[in-house]
Amino acid sequence: MAEKRNDTSAGLEDAKPGNCTMRDCLIGCIPVMAGLAVALVIGWWVYPQLLFAKRQQPVAFNHQVHLVKSGMACSDCHTLRDDGSFRGLPSTADCATCHSSAQGNSPQEKKFIEDYVANGLEVPWLVRQKQPANVYFSHAAHSVDNCNTCHDFAPKELCNLCHVDVARITATLPVFENRLTGYSSATMKMDRCERCHAYPDHLHETNANNACFVCHK
Repeated sequence: MAEKRNDTSAGLEDAKPGNCTMRDCLIGCIPVMAGLAVALVIGWWVYPQLLFAKRQQPVAFNHQVHLVKSGMACSDCHTLRDDGSFRGLPSTADCATCHSSAQGNSPQEKKFIEDYVANGLEVPWLVRQKQPANVYFSHAAHSVDNCNTCHDFAPKELCNLCHVDVARITATLPVFENRLTGYSSATMKMDRCERCHAYPDHLHETNANNACFVCHK
């Protein structure tokens, strides 16, 4: 009987915390790693799929064809009005100066002419970077003429500080719309503005007033 008690005692001694083998540790890590993997999948794929609805533009538009092959500038379509306000989207009449008739064999161009130009209708473009109602942004204040009093930006270079370099893109970019707020996932966040305004460096120095009421209503 004494020997049996000794064997039991030895078994309990082996089971004490801190005496686990490498195999035991690896097995114990499996639930943790599996939980982490599930959390990453949910956070990076499932949640965005649930929160954002993918919406396509009503008409396909190839920026590269217009900017590179046709030699147009951003300001040919996205212009400042005489009062300094920004007209971010071109009108059908603007496009019809070149596209009153088809310039090629693109079915999308044909659709644009038949559906919009011929009927005098405006294209209901989706705005990828529409700002919230409490944010005021002046394109006039951020124009090449204004910024280049201190800097030497090319127009395209200045636009690309905030916008995607669409000159390299042939596909029509979809809009991922937040199902709760209605805003695009590409809507600029405050940290993008702060790169120039709150934390200026050797390239993005600015003398702008950083008071909250300057940009927020």
